[in-house]
Amino acid sequence: MNTTIPFEIASILLPFRVLFTKPVWCHVQTLVMGAILTTGKRTITSVLVVMGLNQEEHFQNYHRVLNRAVWSSLEASRILLMLMVTVFLPSGPIIMGIDDTIERRKGKKIKAKGIYRDPVRSSNSQVVKVSGKRRVINDAVS
Repeated sequence: MNTTIPFEIASILLPFRVLFTKPVWCHVQTLVMGAILTTGKRTITSVLVVMGLNQEEHFQNYHRVLNRAVWSSLEASRILLMLMVTVFLPSGPIIMGIDDTIERRKGKKIKAKGIYRDPVRSSNSQVVKVSGKRRVINDAVS
């Protein structure tokens, strides 16, 4: 099956090209296009099904993009922020909301793990504590 992505989507993804090796970049483009087209849960398997690659002999290479390939999510977020600033700044100020999500992870080797108040399960009358890592997620609105 032809997994070539449209020019409009490819041009948006192009700044992220520097993060990946050439073979991984081909898989990333396929996964992004499949994630756009997939309905329901966007797992690697459902992305491969919608892209017609569910019979791919080396399907595990697509899974490795997320669990083994060496690329920096921090650098990807910097590139995304710069793209957002470029697009939204001319039309006015950028307002960012912060969500302090707690990643529930267990294990002795997890660094920066702590006990935090769970904002989802807590109420005014009851405080629920959870062990994990605090992640800060920014949502930008122009």
